[in-house]
Amino acid sequence: MVLGAFFFATMGVGVKIASQVFNTAELVLYRGLIGMVLMALMLRTRRVSLKTPVPLMHLWRTAVGGFALAAWFYAISALPLATAMTLNYMSGIWVAAFIVGGGLLMGNTQRNGPLIITVLMGFVGVVMTLRPTIEQNQLFAGVVGLLSGMSASLAYLQVTALGKAGEPVERTVFYFAVGTAATGVLGLMWTGFTPLDQITWEAAAWLIPIGALASLGQWCMTRAYSRGHTLVVASLQYSGIVFAALYSLLLFGDQIPLMGWAGIALIVTSGVGATFLRERAVPDTPAEDH
Repeated sequence: MVLGAFFFATMGVGVKIASQVFNTAELVLYRGLIGMVLMALMLRTRRVSLKTPVPLMHLWRTAVGGFALAAWFYAISALPLATAMTLNYMSGIWVAAFIVGGGLLMGNTQRNGPLIITVLMGFVGVVMTLRPTIEQNQLFAGVVGLLSGMSASLAYLQVTALGKAGEPVERTVFYFAVGTAATGVLGLMWTGFTPLDQITWEAAAWLIPIGALASLGQWCMTRAYSRGHTLVVASLQYSGIVFAALYSLLLFGDQIPLMGWAGIALIVTSGVGATFLRERAVPDTPAEDH
């Protein structure tokens, strides 16, 4: 899990550098195409068929997941890397929020009391984290980053449903890559491609690593969730924020005020707490991918 978190954080570095030249739709398209190639090779190696008995479930998962990925890539391009990573990793808190919402609709408030506290802590952390963002006139990017985590949580719930339906992980990830590429194509109908004379080698060199790192991160994460204890693995996933914070400071010179760091710490704390509590409330919570 720690290795997977490192891959995702490093992918974020690539997205931030490449986004100086390429638009978000292009990056989403290339990430999807490279993921399709890698997963197709894995499907062939493991002799897993592409035919699925639940195409509509894949369609919903890829639609929501594609939007989440595009929103995350945009947030990375416009925000400090540590901030964008933290907002996306709030997906676990969003899952807990959905559980709380379902419990309230069913009239069950006592059992979800501790879970409600962790969710509220997470959102307090968001306010603290985004306060410096607002001062830098980057509120829109902050909201988009927040939406990336919320929509990703819906995608993860669908991943759980696909797993219970008996779908192989490789097939699910392949169709997610297809949906990601389709999302990129739809975006390009609006934004268009970057002119060739504006493309730099530094940015272009990151296109293949972005897709490869994302696929490696998915593989590590899937293996961790399939063989490790869910609570331990989910908690270790937040190490990605630590890697992103180091990258922000060392590579990009991002200046995040003390309140911003305190907000990130509060989100991580509430995320781990929410993972523990929701694992007790709803076992077999989903593994996350990008």
